Amino acid sequence: MQPVFRFAPSPNGELHLGHAFSALTDYAQCQAADGRFLLRIEDIDRGRCRPEYEHGIYRDLAWLGLTWEEPVRRQSEHGAEYRKAINALRERGLVYPAFLSRAELATMTADPGWPRDPDGAPLYPDSERKRLSAADIAARTAAGQPHTLRLDMTRAIEAVGATAWHEDTEGTVVADPAAWGDVILARRDAEASYHLAVVVDDDAQGVTNVVRGRDLYYATAVHVVLQRLLGLPTPRYHHHRLITDAAGRKLSKSDRDTSLRALREGGATPADIRRMVGL
Repeated sequence: MQPVFRFAPSPNGELHLGHAFSALTDYAQCQAADGRFLLRIEDIDRGRCRPEYEHGIYRDLAWLGLTWEEPVRRQSEHGAEYRKAINALRERGLVYPAFLSRAELATMTADPGWPRDPDGAPLYPDSERKRLSAADIAARTAAGQPHTLRLDMTRAIEAVGATAWHEDTEGTVVADPAAWGDVILARRDAEASYHLAVVVDDDAQGVTNVVRGRDLYYATAVHVVLQRLLGLPTPRYHHHRLITDAAGRKLSKSDRDTSLRALREGGATPADIRRMVGL
């Protein structure tokens, strides 16, 4: 079977050197494996994503010399698929509505000793999930009270047992999904969280090889659990090093780190970009 790779940026800002390194690494591995290269636009967060940034993604990747299959998958066009996956989990009693607002959650978990996930976010309180009866949940939902949908991670782990994935640079990695607690599957303003959407998308596109940054290494545990729960195959993973600034901080669109567009308009060539990221 021909391997399938994908690059999946979000159109919520200009691409920078970190994206260039990831895309070029991904593309090189795809070519070496004689694989198919796909592009996915992860625009599920409609409040932050902009058409001009999506056009910029196409422009920047083409400038770097990448080509991809058409049509490009856009998450905003596949809400029904995400809802179907959530409903399948809900029917098994693995999903529950979480009514705490961000401010309320921050207040409840302000203690420095409160457990946090690998990204540093506080875990959702077990007490909050357990204290609401089915009648309470039904009444709040019927009243239109805002809420997110979360995965009951304890029950999910009980359902799938021990989980692992294949990391190209390490071999078998035993997953630790419990470290993430009850992750969000759908937000008030989005039909799916990153965790759920990426799993559904990879299966829908037949992705066999996922190449992405080391910052998503630990999140793979959540993805493997969701794959097992939904009966989906688990791709091979390769989590590459991150491009950082002089202070060792990961480059970020939100921090307005120098974009590929600015570098190009300043006279940089694709060869310059490769050299700048150590390729």
